[in-house]
Amino acid sequence: MNIAIFEEHIQTKKCTIVKDSKEEENFANELINTIKRLNMENIPHKEALENIMHTFVNHTERIWYKHSKIINITKHSKAWWNEDCYRNLEKYRQTKRIDNWK
Repeated sequence: MNIAIFEEHIQTKKCTIVKDSKEEENFANELINTIKRLNMENIPHKEALENIMHTFVNHTERIWYKHSKIINITKHSKAWWNEDCYRNLEKYRQTKRIDNWK
């Protein structure tokens, strides 16, 4: 009996936008404007709808990559880590004060 063993791809990076950040707000605003600009008044056939959807997907991907950043996924990655955490860690690194570490 032969058992095929396939190499498993383990994702090590991902694109993300920090929740409640300026990037998230800008992403949402640009996406809303993109949706508003889509011309959906006259869709005479299936191909026209497919073209509209293709345009929407392309614009959405462009906006996503414009406002997201690539991060490494590690065993220490935490969903709760946010801009405040980055700011506080940077403050500690600059001052090296124990009260900033806490």
